[in-house]
Amino acid sequence: MLFPESLMRIWLYSQPTDMRKSYDGLSVLVKQKLQEDPLSGQCFVFINRKRTQMKVLYFDRSGYCIWAKRLEQGLFHFNTKSGTKYLLSWTDLKLIIEGIDTASIRQFKRYKRQ
Repeated sequence: MLFPESLMRIWLYSQPTDMRKSYDGLSVLVKQKLQEDPLSGQCFVFINRKRTQMKVLYFDRSGYCIWAKRLEQGLFHFNTKSGTKYLLSWTDLKLIIEGIDTASIRQFKRYKRQ
């Protein structure tokens, strides 16, 4: 995955997703459920019911891209608050991919440019 880290908006769809969906099916989910534009260049993260598979859909300048990961052991952990979508930071996505529960991490205050 090659993204400009600080510029990329990453949205996590918190509802279980059928991993048989590909470009068209995931882009429809982005439009209908997340109410975002799949052509916007943002990343959209989908995880299956068992939390063992993940797909990331994004659109670069020439077309859709999908990055997929299937775990052989363990689960993807993420905060499940109320709602269907969450804005993630690049760091949050990396932690979820690495198997670190973002709910149990304490993050100290840092400067963030508006």
